[in-house]
Amino acid sequence: MISVDEALQNLFDLAPDLAVEHVPLARAGGRILAQPCHARRMQPPFAASAMDGYALDAGAAQTGASFEVIGEAAAGHAFDGTVGPGQAVRIFTGAPVPEGASMVVLQEDCQRDGARMTITGTPDGASNIRPAGSDFQLGDSLPAPRRLSPMDVALLAAMNIAQVPVARRPVVALISTGDELVMPGETPGPDQIIASNTFGLAAMLQTYGAETRILPIARDNLEALQLAFSLAQGADVIVTIGGASVGDHDLVAKAGAALGVRQSFYKVSMRPGKPLMAGRLGQSVVLGLPGNPVSAMVCGYVFLLPMLRKMAGLPAAHGPTRRAPLLAPLGANGARTHYMRAHVTPEGITAFARQDSALLRVLAEANALVIRPIGDPPRAVGEMVEYMPFESE
Repeated sequence: MISVDEALQNLFDLAPDLAVEHVPLARAGGRILAQPCHARRMQPPFAASAMDGYALDAGAAQTGASFEVIGEAAAGHAFDGTVGPGQAVRIFTGAPVPEGASMVVLQEDCQRDGARMTITGTPDGASNIRPAGSDFQLGDSLPAPRRLSPMDVALLAAMNIAQVPVARRPVVALISTGDELVMPGETPGPDQIIASNTFGLAAMLQTYGAETRILPIARDNLEALQLAFSLAQGADVIVTIGGASVGDHDLVAKAGAALGVRQSFYKVSMRPGKPLMAGRLGQSVVLGLPGNPVSAMVCGYVFLLPMLRKMAGLPAAHGPTRRAPLLAPLGANGARTHYMRAHVTPEGITAFARQDSALLRVLAEANALVIRPIGDPPRAVGEMVEYMPFESE
C-alpha cells in the first residue's frame, strides 16, 4: 500500500494537460483561465464623476459662491465645452468630467435657481472624481491559471475581452461494474441494488466543470468490462466503480490489463477507499474506485477532483482544507489515514458516530470530512482538527 500523498502524486504524474480553447465571455464563468488576459482599454477611460452634483474649478468651491450653470453631463453624454471661471456644469454619476473642472460638489450641498447654482453646504475637500485609469490601465492583466469567478468575468468584460482562453473541459467516462447493480428507475431483482455511485460522482464532476459520460453497467465478466472500456475511448479519464478489489468477481484489473492498461498503483493506506487503482490506457487516465458508495465519493473528492484541477493547469495540490475545533471527542486513529464524515458549523466540527462506508444517508448529512492522520492520538473537545469541506471553489 502507498500513502495518500504518494497516490495523489502518481495521479498528477499520469494526468495530461488539457488543451486551450477560446470561449465567448458569456460562457467563461467557472472555467479555468489558461492564459493571462490583458486589458484592451483603461478603466475608467476618462475622468468620471463619482457623484451627482456640479462640476467646477476646485479653487472656487466655497460656501456661498454662486455659479452660472452652462450645461449638463450624464453617463454616455459628455458636456462638449470648457468650464470657465464662475461657471459650473450639472453632472451625474459616471459622466465624463468636463475640461476646466477639477471637483464635483455634491448636489446636497447646492441650491439651484434657474441658470444659477449656489453652494449652500460646506464642501469636504474631496474631488468626487474617479481619475482615468484608476481601476486598471491599458495592458494590465488578469493572471492565469485561475477559476473564473463572476467578479473575474465582470473584470474581463470591462477590459473589453470578448473571447476568453480557457482549459478545455475534461471528459470523464464513468463505468459502474457488478451483476448486483441496476440503473435508477429500474426494478431490481431480489439480490440487486441501485447504482448510486455513478450519479453521485457525475454530479460532483459536473459541479467542477467536467463533461461526464455515464456508460452502461458492466457485468461481472471480462467481455462486458472490455466492451465498457472500448465505449470509454476518447475520454480524458476513465473511472471504474467497483470490481477493483481482489475477490473472485473483481475483474477490472484483469480486463484493463488485457486491453493494455499500464497500472501505476493499487491500494492506498486510507479509509474509506483502500482498494484504489490507477493507470493509463492510451491517452486516458484510468482510475479504479471502490464499489462502496461512500468510498467512491470520498475518493472522488480526495483524488479525482485534484487531478482534474491539475489537468486544467491549476497547482498540483490536495483539495482545499480548513481547521476547526472539535465539538465532540475522537478516539485514536489506526494505521490508515481516515476521512471521517462530519458536520461543520461556525462553532466547530463533529464527526458522525457511524462511519460505515456503505452509509449514504450519513454522507448526505455531512458537509465535510475530518482528516485523521495515521496514528493520530485521541482528540478532546476544543482541539483543532483539519477538515475538507464539501463545497465548490
